Amino acid sequence: MTAPASTPLTPYATLLGFTRYVDRTGPTKATFVGGLRKQRASRSGFNPHGQFVKALKADIAFHTGGTHLAGVVDVVKPRWRPLYQALVPGATAWLHSLGDPAALDLAQTRDALAMLGDLPVKINPHFGVRHADGRAEAVRLHFDETPPSEESVLATLHLMARHMDAVLPHAEPVLVDVRRGQAHRMPTDAKPDQIERWLSGEAAAFQAIWSTAA
Repeated sequence: MTAPASTPLTPYATLLGFTRYVDRTGPTKATFVGGLRKQRASRSGFNPHGQFVKALKADIAFHTGGTHLAGVVDVVKPRWRPLYQALVPGATAWLHSLGDPAALDLAQTRDALAMLGDLPVKINPHFGVRHADGRAEAVRLHFDETPPSEESVLATLHLMARHMDAVLPHAEPVLVDVRRGQAHRMPTDAKPDQIERWLSGEAAAFQAIWSTAA
């Protein structure tokens, strides 16, 4: 009796995975998608930033202006301490740039599933911020050592904006480069139709590579 064939993995990407993919060129795109596919098959992956995000959210929720961020370096596992030490100064600077901690509140965001052609992309901001004047921001954090490229910023903000009704209604998407404490917003001269066409093409190529890697 022959063993049943394994169910093929359907193409799928997280917002982080897809924006990292569009940032690559040539053969590195195929290598990257192959890596994502293997990771999905093995269900591996670990997020070292969990306690950091929790501390940042606590500082916003409790209006503490950075005390939770300052303390998290001492409680995280020693292997992650250098990473957290590199992240805290920029995150604290960004937090201070928002103004009076008492005028901020944490807002609950929801994940959404974007379809780019036939490719599902999970849109998952880290949290939302609500200001005293009523403005709201849906925040995605960029942790990498290198700053986000123009392409990854545009892709991230466009896909978040596209599904903001589900994520955090009436909010503005923001990508925060944590290490440099810099917030990126959609450029005023951005052309959503052009970005949509570009991302649809990237998604089609992503699917093709995923299928070939099977």
